[in-house]
Amino acid sequence: MAIDENKVVSIEYEVRDAETKEVIDSNVGQKPLSFITGKGQIISGLENKIKEMNENESADVLVKAAEAYGEKDENAVQTLPKEQFAGIDLQEGMTLYGQSEDGQTVQVTVKSFDENEVTIDFNHPLAGKDLMFSVKILEVRDVTPEEAMTGQVIDPNESCGCGTGCGCH
Repeated sequence: MAIDENKVVSIEYEVRDAETKEVIDSNVGQKPLSFITGKGQIISGLENKIKEMNENESADVLVKAAEAYGEKDENAVQTLPKEQFAGIDLQEGMTLYGQSEDGQTVQVTVKSFDENEVTIDFNHPLAGKDLMFSVKILEVRDVTPEEAMTGQVIDPNESCGCGTGCGCH
């Protein structure tokens, strides 16, 4: 039985670089990752495979770069004047956050720098990489009316922070 749209799915996963086998991320033994299907909350290649699975099922899922974080775009590498980075203790490989022209938060990686220029990469750090997920479906349930309205998974075990335990969010 495939998993329909607008279901809350909770998974346990480990993701590796498919080429090097290096573990990139894992929530094994920790809080499950929960998301609403059809909302684009996880990478499309993984969500498409998960929708073919059932609760309590495990699988190894290879997600090609195009369905993960995209192919590496060489046009996304730019060299800027170093004075634009005044006050930042630059290090190769470090991640910086800024704002795009339309006000969105952007993440860049410092590729290299010298006394005059800084070369930054706007590609996602996992762009161009095929990813191997070991995933287990822990739970599949219907969305609540509030989750359907907000598009966000609400954990009934977490309080809203108002201190009353009222269940408000």
